Amino acid sequence: MDITSELNGLQRSVHQVRADGIEGIGLLLRREYQAAAEDVWKALTDPAMLRRWFLPVSGELEPGGTFQLEGNAAGSILKCEAPALLRLTFGSPTSVVEIRLAEHGSHTALEFEHTVDLETAGSGAGALFVGPGWDLALVALGLFLAGRFTGDPSEWENSREVREASRQSIDAWAAAAEASGTATAEEIEQGVAVATAQFAEDAGAGN
Repeated sequence: MDITSELNGLQRSVHQVRADGIEGIGLLLRREYQAAAEDVWKALTDPAMLRRWFLPVSGELEPGGTFQLEGNAAGSILKCEAPALLRLTFGSPTSVVEIRLAEHGSHTALEFEHTVDLETAGSGAGALFVGPGWDLALVALGLFLAGRFTGDPSEWENSREVREASRQSIDAWAAAAEASGTATAEEIEQGVAVATAQFAEDAGAGN
């Protein structure tokens, strides 16, 4: 599968946010899927499907409930309005993920927004710490919906092909942070270094 072309289907931006008196940084991803909104929603919220392209999840998966992703973040479900809106905390109360779906004929437009308080993010370059990982998740979701995702998600994510393609994702998020005016050149350079170590450094050692 051509991960590079899949990454080209993503639109990225970085912006400042202020909510409940807290300043923060938000990253926004947009992508269209050739699937009904109900199918995309099910892939995002059904534990049996989620584990096939992302991670196993446990908990009370309903508004007011909590969840735990295996080997990853835990959080609380703030809103769950099928098949259009999912809002949850991710790792901490000031780290919030919101997913919005809108069906247009045979396509569904997805907006994925992750906001983090400014103290944690540091600057808009903080988008580089998580943006490439979310890129891969949305690519995996698209491949799954198209029936092209097989195997273990963690092995796929750490494969040589994916980690090499992650360099493209890192460059794109660096450009988005620069365009936003929310980070200095030095902060972006540091963010690129962190992202490279996390998502692409071992590109030559994968499957």
